[in-house]
Amino acid sequence: MRTMLEGKRVSRISVRGFAVASATAVTTVGAVVGVASGQEQGSVAHTEAAAADATIADVPAGLQAQVQTASLTQQADEASTQADAAALKSAQESARKAAAQDAQDKKDAADKKAKAEKDAKEREKEKEASRSAARDASTFTAKASYSIAETQAIARQMLPADQFQCFSNIVDHESGWNYRATNASSGAYGLVQALPGTKMASAGSDWRTNPATQIKWGLNYMNSRYNSPCGAWGFWQNNHWY
Repeated sequence: MRTMLEGKRVSRISVRGFAVASATAVTTVGAVVGVASGQEQGSVAHTEAAAADATIADVPAGLQAQVQTASLTQQADEASTQADAAALKSAQESARKAAAQDAQDKKDAADKKAKAEKDAKEREKEKEASRSAARDASTFTAKASYSIAETQAIARQMLPADQFQCFSNIVDHESGWNYRATNASSGAYGLVQALPGTKMASAGSDWRTNPATQIKWGLNYMNSRYNSPCGAWGFWQNNHWY
């Protein structure tokens, strides 16, 4: 009987490697050792606790494969769990980055919209300033005649500083700052060569003799048609009329 038992026994093995790889393997080895050494089933817990640090009795060859299979299965389960955790972490990081990019895109769009609205308000203020300046034409005392220098001085007071040069460029070409200039062929009249000249009556009944009235009308015309005197000058350069 002893001879048959020894024939089924294998060389001694260490449980330490199995304990590191798998707690399940240690438990299985501990149970097998208990049976092989004649311990009762209740002592398995004691054997399990000592298995990781002790060299145990030989395991029957038929059970050794089961112990190894249990260990490999446990390792595969742990590897799968780690892979799932890594995939979850990667998905969470991707979601975090996507949310951050979305928030940045929304902020950029809001900033762009706010800037566009601010720019539009600034342009409207500039237009309003031009309109307000034009309404001040009535504050100038009427005279029998005006020199070019006097007419230009009135224009400087009525026009926004950044629009005067554009207005002046047009007047230079249209009338040479002669507020009584008349185009014999078309009937255009005044500083800005209104066609017909009677259009300027909307700015004042003295449109024929008062350069301030002509400037007021010309400024209103340029603002309404080209948004500003500089807009009108840009058009004039391309077409030689406005």
